[in-house]
Amino acid sequence: MPHFGASLVVAVGLGFAGQAHAQASEIWKCQDERGRPLYTSDKRETAGKKCEIVSREVNVVPAQKGAAKSPAGFPKETPTDRANARSKQRDTLERELRQEETMLGGDEKNYAKVLDRLRPYQDAVEVHQKNVDALKREFGNLR
Repeated sequence: MPHFGASLVVAVGLGFAGQAHAQASEIWKCQDERGRPLYTSDKRETAGKKCEIVSREVNVVPAQKGAAKSPAGFPKETPTDRANARSKQRDTLERELRQEETMLGGDEKNYAKVLDRLRPYQDAVEVHQKNVDALKREFGNLR
């Protein structure tokens, strides 16, 4: 059984290297009382029967990895650095929010002035919507 020898060498080599945990598994072929073959991986079932090993497998389980460590000299972020970064991010977001709100609402305090300022845009949207509707009707008339 040359396959078993090669597997055993690999398992022993890995065990010595400390990189993995190996566990062997064997399959037996036995004959029951009537002479029929019986295959099992439970050694207790082979007691009192004519059995031979037909397969040996080595299951290799990788070793658990430890916590990853930063290379020497790798820059580390301090709690102060994190707090400063969060503060800067918050300031940037607040500034962008104020800018967007200003662009959205304008600086008018009077609602009527806001409506007057938006009227040309609403009219343009209405014209384009009417054009789309008219073109769809024309396509419908072609059929």
